[in-house]
Amino acid sequence: MRGKFITFEGGEGTGKSTQAAMLALRLEALGLAVCLTREPGGSPGAEIIRHVLLSGAAKPFGPDVEAMLFAAARDDHVQCTILPALNAGKWVICDRFADSTRVYQGILGRVDRRLIKGLERVSIGDLVPDLTLVLDVPVELGLERVKLRRGEAKPDRFEAENVEFHQKLRDAYLAIAAAEPERCVVIDASGPKEAVARKIWNAVGARLDPMTFPVHGERRRSEVGAS
Repeated sequence: MRGKFITFEGGEGTGKSTQAAMLALRLEALGLAVCLTREPGGSPGAEIIRHVLLSGAAKPFGPDVEAMLFAAARDDHVQCTILPALNAGKWVICDRFADSTRVYQGILGRVDRRLIKGLERVSIGDLVPDLTLVLDVPVELGLERVKLRRGEAKPDRFEAENVEFHQKLRDAYLAIAAAEPERCVVIDASGPKEAVARKIWNAVGARLDPMTFPVHGERRRSEVGAS
């Protein structure tokens, strides 16, 4: 049986990486095989491109080139990591996917929609997440979280953008979620991480019902369920 594909999306400081890892652990506790990955990155070739993108080295070439680089990274990621895992029956949990390019380069970078669509056809084909969790927090809270997480380190290419950019980012994600309610669920991620994780688990249970999915290698633990 083909696995399920869950993506996490949202602006900076919404807790995507933390919540993706927490969801992976909970699914594994059910005896499910899980592949936890991220974008840009998630495969050897994509990780190289990740460094170029997040360092800001590609920024002078403009959003069109950035979109192409993201697509190149995504193609390697899909072919080397995501599709093999799904075909092996694993649940793939990805921190960012195609929606990020639609938002960052398409909507905010004003890259022509035809180019974005063309890059998607090349990089992901007909691969669509079974569920996209859009984590949402007020911009000021997200940026404060990023600042605390970063400490004295230099902000990356996108963290360094101004507040107006991040507000447009939030609005764009909410617009995608509103346009595709059959795929997307908006999660208020402003509370404690445990409370956010419960909301996410409830959404996953309602949409994908992991308790009915065949386990891999170990008996399902009956005490682990939706809360």
